[in-house]
Amino acid sequence: MRFTGRRGPFSALMAALALVGGLLTAAAPAAARPDDTANGPARPAVGLAATTWKNVRVDGGGFVPGIVFNRKEKNLAYARTDIGGAYRWDQPAKQWVPLLDWVDWDRWGWTGVASLASDPVEPNRVYAAVGTYTNGWDPTNGAILRSSDRGATWQATTLPFKVGGNMPGRGMGERLAIDPNKNSVLYFGAPSGNGLWRSTDSGVTWSKVTAFPNPGTYVQDAGDTSGYLSDNQGVVWVTFDERTGSSGTATRTVYVGVADKENTVYRSTDAGATWSRVAGQPTGYLAHKGVLDSRNGYLYIATSDKGGPYDGAKGQVWRYATATGEWKNISPMADADTYFGYAGLTVDRQKPGTLMVTGYSSWWPDTQIFRSTDSGATWTRAWDFTNYPSRSFRYTQDVSSVPWLTFGTNPSPPEVTPKLGWMTEALEIDPFDSNRMMYGTGATVYGTENLSAWDSGGQIRITPMVRGLEETAVNDLASPPSGAPLLSALGDLGGFRHTELDAVPAKIFTSPTFTTSTSLDYAETNPNTVVRVGNNDAAPRIAFSTDNGANWWQGSEPAGVTGGGTVAAAADGSGFVWSPEGTSSVYWTAGFGNSWTASSGIPAGAVVESDRKNPRKFYGFKAGRFYVSTDGGATFTAKAATGLPTDGPVRFKALPGTEGDIWLAGGAASGAYGLWHSTDSGATFTKPAGVQQADTIGFGKAAPGASYPALYTSARIGGVRGIFRSTDAGASWVRINDNTHQWGWTGGTITGDPRVYGRVYVGTNGRGILRGDSA
Repeated sequence: MRFTGRRGPFSALMAALALVGGLLTAAAPAAARPDDTANGPARPAVGLAATTWKNVRVDGGGFVPGIVFNRKEKNLAYARTDIGGAYRWDQPAKQWVPLLDWVDWDRWGWTGVASLASDPVEPNRVYAAVGTYTNGWDPTNGAILRSSDRGATWQATTLPFKVGGNMPGRGMGERLAIDPNKNSVLYFGAPSGNGLWRSTDSGVTWSKVTAFPNPGTYVQDAGDTSGYLSDNQGVVWVTFDERTGSSGTATRTVYVGVADKENTVYRSTDAGATWSRVAGQPTGYLAHKGVLDSRNGYLYIATSDKGGPYDGAKGQVWRYATATGEWKNISPMADADTYFGYAGLTVDRQKPGTLMVTGYSSWWPDTQIFRSTDSGATWTRAWDFTNYPSRSFRYTQDVSSVPWLTFGTNPSPPEVTPKLGWMTEALEIDPFDSNRMMYGTGATVYGTENLSAWDSGGQIRITPMVRGLEETAVNDLASPPSGAPLLSALGDLGGFRHTELDAVPAKIFTSPTFTTSTSLDYAETNPNTVVRVGNNDAAPRIAFSTDNGANWWQGSEPAGVTGGGTVAAAADGSGFVWSPEGTSSVYWTAGFGNSWTASSGIPAGAVVESDRKNPRKFYGFKAGRFYVSTDGGATFTAKAATGLPTDGPVRFKALPGTEGDIWLAGGAASGAYGLWHSTDSGATFTKPAGVQQADTIGFGKAAPGASYPALYTSARIGGVRGIFRSTDAGASWVRINDNTHQWGWTGGTITGDPRVYGRVYVGTNGRGILRGDSA
């Protein structure tokens, strides 16, 4: 995520997920109940073709709001993401292993992880609270997932309410906690006023703790009618005082954080039977984190005036002495100098009294990290102003393994590139190694392995610790016949020219840089000519390249443009058609967009594509009508074809090398929904038999002995949802993924590779770009 961008329903994700929400239905369970095994064996499909899957490497790309180390076993750690699932750290390879790729289309919301807990008694056990949105954007209720093999397989208990892994306040936590003395007991702090929940059977069944008095009161914006900003952020963290129990008996003293500025910390001293507000606590702030150092008996809380992860203008850090009941303000900075909220709270389990905290919402000139070795009496910080705008640093930062983290910027002091981070709500010191620390940002996981140098006057070395964790939301993909094998249009990052699929790209698309790219295209017979469009707060929102996307320049744009929309390049690169957001027209241009002219005969907001052989021919679609232009986009004519989708998202593409050969996918479950094919430039369409639903369509190199390009789609065929390939122009299909490789929602974009038969690129909403190769 760009440091100037926003994640989730903002930018492209809002549009994408709002549309998806209209396609899916699910009944809400009446109680928290155990379900069948969540990720079981693959079901039979029309046919199954063996395919190997791995990510096209970006390394990171999204917000990591939680990092959890196991406190019994060294090197066992997990990370959670807001829309891209959960991961386990693989120490020998020093990379992250995805754990929720089995999440299917109907339960795509379970790719949002609101909390994680790693069992401190039985390290093989791990739990995740999943669900992406608590409002209508997510059609399914949340769940508590449980695994006894470190996330290799899972079982699920569906909750009677939704869970918000991508909602405001998602950096607070952890909401899910395991009793360190009796690990069959777990607590979960629920959002939306649903209170505190407890399981006494290792997460199989759950019930509400009716004695808990406060389900939370804080909402970011009560006037938001979408239900996103107006959601009650609820009960936000649970921590145990392990000294008040013994092995096999429930811990007596439990602390709980609540999103309530006047009553943010509660305690039970009788294993959860009764609860009371902790006396003397600070007011006016929300406790984002609550961490108890059992070696010295201090409970620390990091607070902010907002729920985060973007907002927060004031905050404080407090210490509570559990033995005496004394609260003490130990904030690293005076209130008058603080312009951010605190989070990212951790203690060094090897060194009592050593703790760290982040200024998570310090956006300028950078985030801030504070460290104390005397229980918060004094602090040092990652950077200090010297003679403004100069700064001194307690760290060096090396992003050579993920070079795009510079974002192609060259800022003026006091800003630097790369940035130390932003939205730094997750920061953890390894409980077995005082030298290792990891923290999450809006774009990556950073870490260090020489943390002790901070205290000895040296500099810690910060590097990305993110390999294997792929969290981009993919809006469009293109695989040209020459040049780079793949070009991507991504949410928040803008996109990349992927010259090597197994290597991290050197830089994002720049000159200009978009907060989110929405569409891109290349000229079929001149692949060096590329166009991309995207979202920015102001122009530019369109860019051109004549070297296959290696370098770019900005184009002009019509008045009134507010977003990227879709764009199409003529087959020979001689002109372009653009359907931007915010205007009353589709537009065309000859050349590279020095001026734009409104097209006639086609409605604003239509999806546009180009014929891949005739450079004068362009196509458009909106609300069940298909449109064709034969004069470079100046005028369009509506075709008479009927039966096409009138609701839901639709994507279509023209086949390379054959004029007028078009495939169209999309629709909504309430109406027409599927796949259609035209060989006469959209005058008529036929619907291939057996395809119940389809959301994407792409072309790749023909199979050996075949003349027609391979087709790829994310669809429901033969009653099974999956990724499918056809080598006979849609007459028959084989499924090329299985139930362990589903990645939630895959309805955004797909393309085959025109140079390698059996290679396909699948865009996901949070798990990056998946590359499949026929085995």
